Amino acid sequence: MTDLTIRHATTDTDISAVRQLCWAYRDALFSLNPQERTITEIFYPTEYFAALMDRLADEHARPNGMILLAELNGDPVGCGMTHTLEPSICEIKRVFVTQSARGHSVGRTLCSALMDQARLDGFHTMRLDTSKSLIPARTLYGSMGFTERGPYYDVPEIARDFLCYYEIAL
Repeated sequence: MTDLTIRHATTDTDISAVRQLCWAYRDALFSLNPQERTITEIFYPTEYFAALMDRLADEHARPNGMILLAELNGDPVGCGMTHTLEPSICEIKRVFVTQSARGHSVGRTLCSALMDQARLDGFHTMRLDTSKSLIPARTLYGSMGFTERGPYYDVPEIARDFLCYYEIAL
């Protein structure tokens, strides 16, 4: 039997686990294909990503955001976070589930928890972007009611054809 827990990452240990998961996410994107490597290098060059990880807790601090940690049988296996784009609009960032935890509904449960908390926090709309090549993520978002939309931020031309954007009314 598996015990899945989704909770706010609040302690230094929690944030450290989330940082490790984020680095694993970046590494996973690098290894997918040359296009993903290029996009990852554009959006998350090593120095920038390291600095982002250093300020991760501030970037997604309550009440304008959140960081959730997923644990399966007590082990950190996934994360997801949000931050505010506009007063009633938030964005999901860095939803990641380790390979070993896939198939246990961790991603769906994380996204549901992010949506529920955002709704409670007074957000009316949630947005996200993902790579077109991440078919399981795109399938998950579609099955949860997210609809495709155009870009909601300035996208470097080199990345435009590789990304897709989603939105859902909360």
